[in-house]
Amino acid sequence: MGIEERAGPMKIKNSLKALMSRHRDNRMVRRKGRVYIINKSAPRFKARQG
Repeated sequence: MGIEERAGPMKIKNSLKALMSRHRDNRMVRRKGRVYIINKSAPRFKARQG
């Protein structure tokens, strides 16, 4: 069982602005034209826009 399964699936949202403020370690990154929120200390906050 990998980290992906334990943390739950990545959330896919229309807007990530509200999700940024949910945890102080959240980081917003752009990769390959998509916007992601990543969090090393609490992976359950991972999200992707669109």
